[in-house]
Amino acid sequence: MGATLIVPNFGLPLVSPVRQIVAMQSTFTGPVYVVGDNIDTDQIIPAQFLNLIPTIPEEYEKLGAYALWGLPDSLYTTRFVKEGALDTEFPIIIAGRNFGCGSSREHAPIAMGSANCEVVVAESYARIFFRNCVATGEIYPVETEFNLRDQFKTGDVATVDINTQTILHHGTGKSYSLKSLGEVRPVIDAGGIFDYARQSGMIAQKA
Repeated sequence: MGATLIVPNFGLPLVSPVRQIVAMQSTFTGPVYVVGDNIDTDQIIPAQFLNLIPTIPEEYEKLGAYALWGLPDSLYTTRFVKEGALDTEFPIIIAGRNFGCGSSREHAPIAMGSANCEVVVAESYARIFFRNCVATGEIYPVETEFNLRDQFKTGDVATVDINTQTILHHGTGKSYSLKSLGEVRPVIDAGGIFDYARQSGMIAQKA
């Protein structure tokens, strides 16, 4: 079981006393998928798949099949999700600067989460994409001060530890520091802003 966190209410009114929210999984291990700078939301989930409705379970699953579908084959010979599959083999993405730029489509982090991506480690994020990650609770958007694309290649195995704020390269044994998620961490742990609000007593639980 994860550690118990007492989290702030971000200025929202309470409908009941603040509850304790239990932190979810904090370490993620698996092969990494390495992408460049300025990966936009059209590349993460192309517009033709935005008619899929994430609140419908069958369509949520289909979204995962198209995660990072828009990356050019000429630059990315290994697909993030194999053709015909619904889930990726890469739970960790390593990216450069300005990941998630472009339109504000909420489908972008949802598609990645549907594909079983768990964490992105990037030098920086587009602000709206970062907020959508927090709001949906689909993936952990972690920042690093380093250009890790020079240290990892697609398929290398790594462990990201949210608690210790590190990423470990299993092949070289080298560890690199990550920035703290700060106050948004409990929101993602809870599964997104609405689940967080219900669990912390800001809004009423579902009937």
